[in-house]
Amino acid sequence: MFWGVVLFCVLSLRGALAQDVGALISKDIIERMLLHRNDANCNGKGFYTYDAFITAAMSFGAFGTTGNTNPRKKEIAAFLAQTSLETTGGWPTAPDGPFSWGYCFKQERGTPPDYCVANQQWPCAPGKKYFGRAGKAIGVDLLRNPDAVANDPVVSFKTALWFWMTPQRPKPSAHYVITGKWRPTGADLSAGRVPGYGLITNIINGGIECGKGSNQNMENRIGFYKRYCQILGVNPGVNLDCAKQTPFGQ
Repeated sequence: MFWGVVLFCVLSLRGALAQDVGALISKDIIERMLLHRNDANCNGKGFYTYDAFITAAMSFGAFGTTGNTNPRKKEIAAFLAQTSLETTGGWPTAPDGPFSWGYCFKQERGTPPDYCVANQQWPCAPGKKYFGRAGKAIGVDLLRNPDAVANDPVVSFKTALWFWMTPQRPKPSAHYVITGKWRPTGADLSAGRVPGYGLITNIINGGIECGKGSNQNMENRIGFYKRYCQILGVNPGVNLDCAKQTPFGQ
């Protein structure tokens, strides 16, 4: 009986290891996907490493491990695509195409808001920006030191993964959508919100990009996703845009 339990534990451990994100996406594949992230003109040069991504991903057991190979690959492609858009250094005529320049920058481009809603429980450090961070959830004090996201690549990936994995009502989590677990309500269907990659764009930036027809940011998110799916050898699926989706909360 004892050895039977031991064998079961060993087999379970092997199964868990087989589900590791690293089993699906090698360092060489990351190099192909994020081809120019270490370009001399990228301020994120040398920051976003393969090891940092895998280490962060292992803190979120369901990420890239849910379902069979296809949904697992799609989730990895979708996550990297959405975050690539936020950190891209590409342009329409960029070498190797605009969707080879994800993760060029360590922080969002332009002049984003500070994402800080001051209250007694979560006070904002003077002069700091928060960029949607979730320090308590990942065990890092980002209230006092929000710049850790730009200084520690594992923390950077973890904050993005926390947002990806965590539903924020009325929005489902991006993880729930890409793994096929989300089912639209009647209200969702009336608002054009259907399962697919486009709904993830709605979750992340729907108020700006969704329900407005075609727009460049939305199309670029799709461009990154299609390229990454092609590299991983998986079909991107349907409903890739949110052009006719009403943003959540409207």
